[in-house]
Amino acid sequence: MNNALVLFKSDPDFRKELESVLSGYNVIFNESEKTDSIAPETAENTAVILGNPKADFLALCPRLKWLQLQSSGADGYVNGEINKETVLLTSATGCYGHAVSEHMAALTLALLKKLHLYRDEQAACRWQNRGQAKSIRDAVVLVIGLGDIGSGYARIMKALGSCVIGVRRSTRTKPDYVDELLLADQMEEALPRADVVALVIPGTKDTVSLISQPQLAKMKKDAIIINAGRGSAIDTEALCNALEAGTLGGAGLDVTDPEPLPPDHRLWKMENVLVTPHVAGGRYMSETYHYIMKLNLENARRFVRGETLESLVDFKTGFCFPKK
Repeated sequence: MNNALVLFKSDPDFRKELESVLSGYNVIFNESEKTDSIAPETAENTAVILGNPKADFLALCPRLKWLQLQSSGADGYVNGEINKETVLLTSATGCYGHAVSEHMAALTLALLKKLHLYRDEQAACRWQNRGQAKSIRDAVVLVIGLGDIGSGYARIMKALGSCVIGVRRSTRTKPDYVDELLLADQMEEALPRADVVALVIPGTKDTVSLISQPQLAKMKKDAIIINAGRGSAIDTEALCNALEAGTLGGAGLDVTDPEPLPPDHRLWKMENVLVTPHVAGGRYMSETYHYIMKLNLENARRFVRGETLESLVDFKTGFCFPKK
């Protein structure tokens, strides 16, 4: 009997239902992404993995047919040890939009209202006015990446009265929560107009340093940048230089490059920066956990039936195939 490995903590109800769905498999719950304790013969007979295993472990699984990632990004897997001809790769795209978009909105409002500065004053026990704040109403918000997360953030900003400009890779009908839709090669045209630039893009060769010194130079001096996709999308040193020089208003970062951010990195001490340690997604909201478990079960059902899987990753682009 082929094995199905589950490499994350789960509740009893999920385990029971998954075992029922994958009744033709020996379902092994490992409760961790660590695979050191898994015997080579177990790996050799593994056909299904739910989790994010290390690349060296995948090399031990020649019979693997389906890998269901628990992350929305598939970077590190599309060019890894997976046999692209025989393995179906699915991500958890669609499960994180609720949590991450709200986190991005919180970072945006905190920076515009200087809440991070007032928290500093509170810590110092000072009743201190930090000057003018900015409004999100009528602000121009440029959202780079209109996937599940970017669309969720765009909806929130639109509901708060912003003018939303969306950027996506392919031409599709403009959503009603976007005032203007641009393609990726038009992104830089919108940078001088934006009060807020928000990035929600995966880590691919095309997105590395998408925002660097030339792009930062085009932005307003009081604009803020929000990043909740991949830290590599922003040239960190160029960002720090712009923030220190006062040619950029601020940054709200849930992802950084490098990550984790070293203790001596200058981003930590910058007054106009808010850093959170890649916690916008994950399973820090109970709703996110339920979304991910639901996806795991739905794809397990589809897999055993031979149906098309949700959030199937295109190995050529690193993105999920668009829904038909």
